[in-house]
Amino acid sequence: MSEEVFLTGRYAIIVARVADIDLNDPASIDDPHHYWSRHRDMGPVQWSDAHRAWVVLDHVELSEAFRDGRLLSADRVTALERVAKHRPLSFAKVVELLGGWMVFRDPPLHTHLRDPLRNVFTPRRVATLEELVSRVVNEIVDGLGDVIDVREEFAGPLPAWAIAEVLGVGTADRDRFQGWSDDLATIVFATDPHTVAPDQATAAAGEFSDFFQHLINRERAEPSDTLMTLLVDGAGDQLSDLELVGACTLILFAGHETTTSLLMNTMGLLAKRPDLVEELRVCDLDTALEELLRVLGPTRSMYRKVAVAHERSGQKLAVDDNVLLCVAAANHDPLVFDEPGALKLDRDPNPHLTFGWGLHHCLGAHLARLEARLALQALLRRYQTFEPIGPVPPIEGTVISSIQQPLRVKLS
Repeated sequence: MSEEVFLTGRYAIIVARVADIDLNDPASIDDPHHYWSRHRDMGPVQWSDAHRAWVVLDHVELSEAFRDGRLLSADRVTALERVAKHRPLSFAKVVELLGGWMVFRDPPLHTHLRDPLRNVFTPRRVATLEELVSRVVNEIVDGLGDVIDVREEFAGPLPAWAIAEVLGVGTADRDRFQGWSDDLATIVFATDPHTVAPDQATAAAGEFSDFFQHLINRERAEPSDTLMTLLVDGAGDQLSDLELVGACTLILFAGHETTTSLLMNTMGLLAKRPDLVEELRVCDLDTALEELLRVLGPTRSMYRKVAVAHERSGQKLAVDDNVLLCVAAANHDPLVFDEPGALKLDRDPNPHLTFGWGLHHCLGAHLARLEARLALQALLRRYQTFEPIGPVPPIEGTVISSIQQPLRVKLS
């Protein structure tokens, strides 16, 4: 909070002014309900000097923005292509790979990339994967010791191994998935593509591409009756091999990063609040998971560019202006969520926007939910308490993501 002084006649009037919106402010992570409440009165769309961007806060406005592929552009590939002109030729491999990511494209290219695969991740299809994912979850949980590094031993490998399993990847290769995903994150989560150090991401992109091209060729020769079969069949002749490789890497990356962050943040919460452990044991876990996604979900905002000048909630947005679709604020909108600052594991309905909405609703959302539910079920079934080793570190947040800082817990 800051103050401005206005002189009028003989008197000075002091007017309180809410500080600029800054998603890097720890207060926006530690107490999102109160942080966004302070800003909400200023309108559903506000300019942030900190981010040099318009920030959309309101749930209804955000939902409309997600569905709007004409006025707001999700394209991040064009900017990376400009950066690639001034980088080593190998960096073009990264841009080429990300060019097949539907989340970074606008219609009609977005539609072209998404439509052939939209039936692969339906709730019914994902339900058939439960036995495979459960086997991976049990393998990881069976291997845990009394004290664990939550990311390194549980939350990190679990989604990477699960996706490897459902794609028919051998156990010898699945550990590589996590490393590739972590390296590629240096570009995907960069808010300014000009500041990216490309070395790790370049190597990961090359290995990603070669690996998945091999899987696609193998699948065509000898169908494995796995999720990879559905992907190759779904793509048919509508997607090029490069576009299909891009889709495969997006599935791996997005599925790994989101589920890892959710599990990390949830374990941090349970380590701080043992009362929630008992509550989770007796509640409907699917319903509880939606509330954890609302409050602890890894996505804080999503970038857009203004493609067509327009007015939004009384603000005039110019072409090429940056826009942040602030999921963290929308998930605490009091017009949509009763007592948004409270964690209610029985909250229903729960129309959170953690997985996006409309055109860019996460294709793998059902798989992420399945992985998280099975992981929590296994932990709750085998352990009574999750005791932190030392103080529980805070969640570290950026404009785009949030994740619990390194966390070690004792399982008993």
